[in-house]
Amino acid sequence: MRIIAGDRKGIILKPVPGSSTRPTTDKIKEAIFNMIGPYFQGGLGLDLYAGSGALGIEALSRGLSKVIFVDRDRKAIQTIKWNLERSKYSEYAEVYRNEAKNALKALKKRDIQFSYIFLDPPYNKKTVIEEIETLLLFNLLHNNGQIIVEHSRELELPDIICDVRKRKSEGYGSTVISIYFYEEE
Repeated sequence: MRIIAGDRKGIILKPVPGSSTRPTTDKIKEAIFNMIGPYFQGGLGLDLYAGSGALGIEALSRGLSKVIFVDRDRKAIQTIKWNLERSKYSEYAEVYRNEAKNALKALKKRDIQFSYIFLDPPYNKKTVIEEIETLLLFNLLHNNGQIIVEHSRELELPDIICDVRKRKSEGYGSTVISIYFYEEE
């Protein structure tokens, strides 16, 4: 696993030890950023279910100003912090050990909005639609923001969830990347 483009291209990232986390492959990571970027002029990101932090760190390398990382697993949090130190992005990040639902409630209280929200929950977790609804209810997505969902091919996501529409969806083996934007009026 490595940072594939941007300021820190080539830096090797450590995966979360054990089998509790499914890492995003470099091929899928590259596909995601080709769909949404590939580079950014600032902005705030949220890496929910962050795992090793690879998606958020890649976004920082490609120009996001700051990323908030959330995962409930202690080993994942340690790995994210290690990867941020290794890539010299610690000062551009916040890292929280929390359940997704509780983290979203805490972020709502801060009255912030994200330009890019990365959702990569465990494939057996079927709460993506509910979490997107919560993100929108809590007003956490910027008007021009995007929600990037990495999910299993078995999980069929609707074209519209509340006020966001699926604009892109591409499959890579057993993985599908779906990108949601606010519905244009």
